[in-house]
Amino acid sequence: MLDKLFGWNRKKTEQSPQLPFGRYSDNNKPVAKVNRWTDAENHFKAGRYGLAFDAFFDYLADDRVQNVRYERQGDAGSFSLYQGSKIVRGRFDQDQLLAEVTLARMPQASVPVMRRLLEMNFSLRYTRFALDEDRLCMRFDSTLASAGPSKLYHGLKELSTKADKQDDLLVQDFAALQSSDSDHVQIIADTEKAVKYDFLQKWIAETLEQAASLDADKFAGGISYMLLSLIYRIDYLITPEGNLLNELEKIAGIYFRKDDRQPTEKNRDMQEELRKLQNRSREDIYQYLFRSRYTFSIVAPQTHKAIADSIHAANQSMIWYRDNGYPHVASQIIEYGIAYCQYSYSLPRVITDFFHFYMEINYAPYFSALGYKKQYYDAATNRFDSDAILDRIRNIQEQWKEKFPLMDFKTQNLRFDNLVNFNQTFTTELEFLNMENK
Repeated sequence: MLDKLFGWNRKKTEQSPQLPFGRYSDNNKPVAKVNRWTDAENHFKAGRYGLAFDAFFDYLADDRVQNVRYERQGDAGSFSLYQGSKIVRGRFDQDQLLAEVTLARMPQASVPVMRRLLEMNFSLRYTRFALDEDRLCMRFDSTLASAGPSKLYHGLKELSTKADKQDDLLVQDFAALQSSDSDHVQIIADTEKAVKYDFLQKWIAETLEQAASLDADKFAGGISYMLLSLIYRIDYLITPEGNLLNELEKIAGIYFRKDDRQPTEKNRDMQEELRKLQNRSREDIYQYLFRSRYTFSIVAPQTHKAIADSIHAANQSMIWYRDNGYPHVASQIIEYGIAYCQYSYSLPRVITDFFHFYMEINYAPYFSALGYKKQYYDAATNRFDSDAILDRIRNIQEQWKEKFPLMDFKTQNLRFDNLVNFNQTFTTELEFLNMENK
């Protein structure tokens, strides 16, 4: 009672560590930032290029993560953008804008490397690969007269996201290349790495064991949901980088590859790749657990209808499993509906906040191991802290009511009798949120 009256629960929650999770989304800007895009367009149309750049880079800047550095004096200026393991550095004057990023060092010329880059150049729209002595880089440039906000955004996004993706792949594939210009990434504590590695192993082992206990043909759909939910959970909660992230994307790609193979075959291949991941050493995994700053999302925004459709389809698919005594499979299917969206789309921050809270409820032991103080659900006793859950939901809504004034999460519809019913009612509320923004 005293906790409820004096808000001690909220105070304890605030003492928890503030750790980043999941993929970066740039679909999270407050109203003031969105207005800066309009400012940039208006200044550019009027020929006020310096003011247009001021507004544009202010629009890009995410003050929470300090991802953009920008300065201007008169007609000239410079900027830096952080994207994962890479930094884009640029400058402009009264005539043109130039931006580049270092991918790797190539001490000796390599024909296979140059062939790969030549092939990849054909798929680039705004940028190109280049070689500056022994420095392998990507570049984007534009005359000032054509450097409008839209072209700048798409050009710098292609430069940033392609470079962050390709640097790891190129160094991995070619011994002639050496990593370069990645000293800015933040090393995380070994204690946090240990927690992430241990739960990575735990979740893979549990999922593979659960899948092995089911008939591979009869339960092919349920097994697919479980495997994909696992991949999305690792992506969000473990937040891998580099090679580990690339491997996860490949495993997910097995299922969605357009071929004539049956789900049972795809499930088998995904499980085999997960076993390979399971067998990687602690030291190997540790090197891909670090923190980075991002400016651009690697996925695109979608309408709320796409999110709602994913949630609805998953919740319909879980009914048979719920009603026939497979609650764990049912929960994994429910999780898939919203986790797929978090993985595949650049979500509004408020949806990510709700998803993160959903994961806190469902994976309390993981968050506890990371140092989070509040436990919203105890699986051993099937008990929810309903007051704290309702309070957290209200706080999320209050935080975003300026941007989404019509959003109304109807907490009275939540069920607290078991985890499956809670998850289903929680995600259903996300499905029906009114996300018309101001």
